[in-house]
Amino acid sequence: MKDIILKAENISKQYRLGQVGTGTLSHDLNRWWHQVRGKEDPYLKIGDTNDRSTKGSSEYVWALKDINFEVERGEVLGIIGKNGAGKSTLLKILSKVTAPTTGSIKSRGRIASLLEVGTGFNGEMTGRENIFLNGAILGMTKKEIASKLDEIIDFSGCERYIDTPVKRYSSGMTVRLAFAVAAFLEPEVLVIDEVLAVGDAEFQKKAIGKMQDISRGEGRTVLFVSHNMAAVETLCTRVISMKNGNICGNGNPTKIISDYLQSSSFSERKISFDSIEKAKGNENVKILYAAIENASTGFIDDVIDVTSVIDFRMKIVNRTKQERISIGYDLRTIKGDVVFGSGNKFDCSIGKITELICQIPANFLNDDVYQVHVYFHTDGMSGLFQDMELLTFEIKDIKRESGYLRKVNGIIRPSLPWTINKS
Repeated sequence: MKDIILKAENISKQYRLGQVGTGTLSHDLNRWWHQVRGKEDPYLKIGDTNDRSTKGSSEYVWALKDINFEVERGEVLGIIGKNGAGKSTLLKILSKVTAPTTGSIKSRGRIASLLEVGTGFNGEMTGRENIFLNGAILGMTKKEIASKLDEIIDFSGCERYIDTPVKRYSSGMTVRLAFAVAAFLEPEVLVIDEVLAVGDAEFQKKAIGKMQDISRGEGRTVLFVSHNMAAVETLCTRVISMKNGNICGNGNPTKIISDYLQSSSFSERKISFDSIEKAKGNENVKILYAAIENASTGFIDDVIDVTSVIDFRMKIVNRTKQERISIGYDLRTIKGDVVFGSGNKFDCSIGKITELICQIPANFLNDDVYQVHVYFHTDGMSGLFQDMELLTFEIKDIKRESGYLRKVNGIIRPSLPWTINKS
């Protein structure tokens, strides 16, 4: 028998655009009139899908629509999706911060939420006082909280400031203490929404380790929303992917993450602009053209195989007052891991188009999805412009896709020479 600790049944959430609250007085009266006659809310039949990038035809929008899933005790469930997919709305409903328009949530035990930096903290109270306040909200006694106090303070790394009002904490200190409170006060379900991104690398590592201990060692449940796909894949036992308020994938973390990352919406191998005014950039630098080109075939739009030579090509306009500027880029996997960085200082004529080409050799990159993070600096290394997602492209292994090979391990797969010496 499954030990279900959290269950979402037909969860939907509707919002009215451009207004505070659910709507006008006439709408509320219409809802009431339908309710007293035992009829369905008339506004549940209208509303657009939650695609934030398009102009809709309705003043109502469905942030979530017919969400159904179950979570077992001890499971770590990851929730992924682009901004606006409905992830945070779902967590707020699960945490009972807001109510669903339709559907119901069934849960067993205490739910601790870490939805935004400083959620549930009183800025005028000290860190120590906020620990007791949050524990009381979770239904714990003062004695239970006191027994965990030293562990919470030690894990947060905020001992020096624990008797200082929280309003004087940095965002990193606040999230450290908030996570420590949520994790150590032993809720049955821990809900975390992207806030770990505020902490430094050392804290993120500690937090992920603690979440693993919570689920595996203590049998408690974690719901984890993050854009860090590497962390989601490492931590989670199951992943749900969301798009426009709907669940579009549910299952094995590696497969769901791979399907999500390789969706067509991530593909932008080339950008091109016909004027400097329309080009990407700012008052310092404009990028008129950027592309990942298949240098092996000479055709820009050809599929890039692992055996292809790749040209990263840019046409830029230097709009600073100095000809010599520093230009570089990081190549990252779509999960955020840096494969390599490359850059140099170049003489770029002011106000004129300069073309730059960086060649990536064949048999170097593994089959995966990659992003180009480009950055420009002055000769003295003061920042001019950067774009963390300038281009996105996919490397394919045609032989592997034909069924001959399994994927080679690692981010890169260089063709290295081997020799054999026989005695």
